Parts: sequence; C-alpha cells; structure tokens
Amino acid sequence: MGIGRVKIEEYIYKNPMVRSRIQIKKIENIAARQVTFSKRRRGLFKKAQELSTLCDAQIGLTVFSSTGKLHTFSTSSLALLLDIILYRLGKPEDCATLHKEVAEKNRELRHIKGEGLEELGIEELAKLEKLIERSCARLRKIKDDKHAKLITGLKQKGRKLAECNKRLKERMTDVAEVHTLENQSSSLSKHISYVQNNNAKLDTSLKLAC
Repeated sequence: MGIGRVKIEEYIYKNPMVRSRIQIKKIENIAARQVTFSKRRRGLFKKAQELSTLCDAQIGLTVFSSTGKLHTFSTSSLALLLDIILYRLGKPEDCATLHKEVAEKNRELRHIKGEGLEELGIEELAKLEKLIERSCARLRKIKDDKHAKLITGLKQKGRKLAECNKRLKERMTDVAEVHTLENQSSSLSKHISYVQNNNAKLDTSLKLAC
C-alpha cells in the first residue's frame, strides 16, 4: 500500500495536469469557502437526485451555510418526509399533535376572519369577541403611538424649517442693509464729485474774471 501511494504521488508530481487531493479542513478564505460551498452543495443535490432516480428512494436534505442561509432538497414534500421520519422514530404522537395544533390555529384564524362562526356556541362567541376586542385595543394603541411619533417628527421638522426661515430672513436683512449702505455710499460719492466739479468750474470762472 505504501509503495502504491508513493507511485501515485510521483505520478501526480510528474503530471501537473492531474488534480491533486484537497486536504479536508476548514477553508479560511471566506470567498473561496463560499465558492466551494456553492459548488459542492449543487453536486450533493445532484447526487441525491441521481440516487433517488436510480434506486426509487425518497430523499430529503437540509443544508445551512455558514451565514445561516437554509438550502433544501427533497424528492417529495419535505413536510411529508419529516412526518415519516418522526413516525419511524417511534413518535407518531408528535405528528398527530402538530397536525392538531395546525388545524386548531387554522380554525381560530377562520373565526377571527368572521368565517365559520355558526359552528360556535354562545361562550365561544363571547371569548372570540373578547379576543377581538383586545386585539383591536392593541391595534389602536400601536396606531396611536405611530401617529404620535409621526406628529412629533413633523413638529420637529416644522421647528427646523422655522429656524431656517429665521436665519434666511436675518441674512436677507443684512444683505438689504449692505445694499442700502452701498447705494448711500454711491450717492455720497456722486454728490462729492458733483461738488468738486462745481467748485473747479467756479474757481476757473473766478480766475478768468480776474
């Protein structure tokens, strides 16, 4: 066996095109791990499908990835296969209990929707009425809380908008004051220039008269 293994390893070494064995351990690189998981999961499901077809076997697989994502494969209803597993494990009462609970929940849901109420007695109708009243009270409370949060949020936005408008008005007032000062300065400059021109003309006239 040792000689044969050495020969195989020598053959692999001399023929780099031959795929070497992958060491079975956790892949540290996350990207490589995800790629390997995807490829091997598809291969596993394909082999399960082939086994089911060749041997007429019922197969159900559930695989959870490292991120917690669920992948399933079954040749028939997965729920049915689970029932069969529970029954084969000697716990048929678990299946019966689950089916009973599901049927009861479906019945309660129908009653809450207002369906099949004719089959209920006075006491059952009274209990259903109280249940619906409590549900409506919780619903109104949640709705009122959401409305209150919405109103509070709108008020906060209103205050922020009012503050923004106030700052904009203050800026507009400052700009208007600067513009007024600029106009006044321009008018004063024109007036000074006019006075200086008139004084120059008057001085020239006086010199000519002399």
